Amino acid sequence: MSDRLMLLDTASLYFRAFYGVPDKVRADDGTSVNAVRGLLDIIAKLVTSYEPTRLVACWDDDWRPAWRVALIPTYKAHRVVELVDGAPDVEEVPAALTAQIPLVREALGALGLAVVGAAEHEADDVIGTLAERADVPVDIVTGDRDLFQLVDDARGIRVIYTARGMSNLEIIDDAAVQARYGIRADQYADFAALRGDPSDGLPGVAGIGEKSAAALLAACGDLDGIRSAAADVSAGTPAQRSKIIAAGGYLDVAPSVVRVVRDLDLAAIDDRILVDEDRADASTALAERWNLGSSMSRALAALRR
Repeated sequence: MSDRLMLLDTASLYFRAFYGVPDKVRADDGTSVNAVRGLLDIIAKLVTSYEPTRLVACWDDDWRPAWRVALIPTYKAHRVVELVDGAPDVEEVPAALTAQIPLVREALGALGLAVVGAAEHEADDVIGTLAERADVPVDIVTGDRDLFQLVDDARGIRVIYTARGMSNLEIIDDAAVQARYGIRADQYADFAALRGDPSDGLPGVAGIGEKSAAALLAACGDLDGIRSAAADVSAGTPAQRSKIIAAGGYLDVAPSVVRVVRDLDLAAIDDRILVDEDRADASTALAERWNLGSSMSRALAALRR
């Protein structure tokens, strides 16, 4: 089996598990475990289907970094329930899911899977850095379109996109990005900055939607080229040029918010999938204690293949 690295956008997956798995089975103390069980089943499916030899659960140490908010104050603002000075703001998360997040980490640790986060950065940035420094093909598992910017056929980097559910996974490569949006994957961050994204609180350029953003990128190559063309009247319609110029302040900062960081100073990690007897025993004991049952069994079976 050739080496392949799988990078999990962990929060994206445990949110999907929480909302996708009925809260019928609980631990003996009444704690909900649907997100944990669902995530274990997701891992079992992914490992069985795509056969990675290395795996990292990438973590949001800061889901809304202050440096991004300083550039665009509306960034993810609609998800904040409490602003916190000097620490990550509190995100709107169901209490039943919040209670399970420590158990998610414990389950991943019992299985011997690397869990990696970075202070003042999102899981996206960890994923970007690990993908950038990888020397093997990479599968990025996420429901977040922002990570399409990392797709690179030449380096074997693709996205396994979960937005349509685990039974309808989509492989996003260069051709898929082109087919969806009419742009190259390496243009996706500029495309997202122009178009905006209400789910992340990014306003975009007023009046510039997906089609016009794609057309401008096809004509000008990148955001810098679009802004230059708007200034010297060499591309775009008069209305588009006016909108680009009017959004100058936003476009000065949006790329830094949208682009995934690819050069974090992350310590070396052991990302090999290796479940020995001690880890199998620890995982089984954890499953018995928290009523994780067949979900842990399926994850163990997949990881020990």
